[in-house]
Amino acid sequence: MIMKKMTFLCMGGLMFFMLMSAPCVQAQSLKDLFNKENIEKAVGAVTGKNTATLEGNWKYTGSAVQFESDNMLQKAGGALAASALTDKLDELLEKADIRPGEFEFTFEADSSFVARIKNRELKGSYTYDVETKKVNLKFAKLVGMNATIFCTSSELQILFNASKLLDFVTYLSSKSSNSTLQSISSLADSYEGVLLGFAYERGS
Repeated sequence: MIMKKMTFLCMGGLMFFMLMSAPCVQAQSLKDLFNKENIEKAVGAVTGKNTATLEGNWKYTGSAVQFESDNMLQKAGGALAASALTDKLDELLEKADIRPGEFEFTFEADSSFVARIKNRELKGSYTYDVETKKVNLKFAKLVGMNATIFCTSSELQILFNASKLLDFVTYLSSKSSNSTLQSISSLADSYEGVLLGFAYERGS
């Protein structure tokens, strides 16, 4: 028993020494593992809840894709399918004049918001349910848009089903041609159970 305890202590000491003497790249990976953003994502994955407030300014960085079930993710080829989808959706959104750096949301504490895209400013109100990850966006001349939200302190995704995404893109962009909208619809229809939308990072 004593020998086993001494062996355990020696192994523990050796592991501690190895960690302390590991190269900087390992230290960096450990730092990344425990940074605020990754902890929030982990908590969100375990609890199924968002971990941050929607309030603030958010700047568009590109398209976002989420599969509604793990099975769908596996059937579609996992991360490779998601990457291919976002690349194609980025291309289609650019044709609709929706580009990174030219589209942002500002959500206020009083449930109002402002969406800015190029020289257009669109105002409305919203309701947000943290438990269900659902938001309803009400624009002046558009029926309320229901979307799914994934939110941390620095990243935000606003995701729609195919038909709602088409309505939203049509409303946002005066340059969305029929062919572009049909391409987005065909893209979404190719992947049953997929949510498509927009990724943002928190602005200053």
